[in-house]
Amino acid sequence: MQFDSNGVQINYEVFGEGRPVVLVHGFASSLDGNWVRTGWVETLKPLRQVIALDCRGHGESEKRHDPDAYASEEMADDVVRLMDHVGVKSADLFGYSMGAGISLRIVLRHPERFTSVVLGGIGGNMTRRRGGRPEVGKAMLAKDPKTVSDPVARGFRQFAEANGADLRALAAFQQAPRTPIEPSMLGEITLPCLIVVGEDDALVGSADDLASAIPGSRLLTIPGRDHLTVVPDQRFKDAVTGFLSDLPSE
Repeated sequence: MQFDSNGVQINYEVFGEGRPVVLVHGFASSLDGNWVRTGWVETLKPLRQVIALDCRGHGESEKRHDPDAYASEEMADDVVRLMDHVGVKSADLFGYSMGAGISLRIVLRHPERFTSVVLGGIGGNMTRRRGGRPEVGKAMLAKDPKTVSDPVARGFRQFAEANGADLRALAAFQQAPRTPIEPSMLGEITLPCLIVVGEDDALVGSADDLASAIPGSRLLTIPGRDHLTVVPDQRFKDAVTGFLSDLPSE
């Protein structure tokens, strides 16, 4: 299904019924790759109605090649516009990696719309970067991926190609304007918050720093997992389902 989000066509799916949770996927992935094929939708359906979108530039959503189309506020507001479109006033929120960064911006801009937030694959680097990852943007545009020397950028290029992503759209996302999230802003978050990272995740910085900046947040570090391999891990799923089950009923 698709809807118009301020002039951009956004693809989304709704699974099951009941109290809603909105899922926001990671960079160069999709709702299918991040949430369906990894078993997350089936894991969450007994507890929640699952609403997931393809972020602009990803999956089956519209893919623009202008960096301005991927401004941080627009990426965040796509999620709230989706909730308005499907008639959901409030929901739990779950973002992974890029989606966790988007989720932080969402709860800072629209805290009244959410009852909790789960942040996966994110750490203290979120408040240190003042833009995207320029080296990743360049890697997406490289004619020959073998010429990409930066190992992180090369890994993202390989991941994007494996998912059949639009490389120019992903480059535009990395070049987009970002409104910085200052550490002091995280202290404004009062929602129940769970943070989950892989112990071997070298991309995100200190998750302890992030957790200490968000009052009352809980942090789980999963041994033996990195940024990609933690996504389908059963320990991750058990932590999230336990967190959601412990929330007060509406």
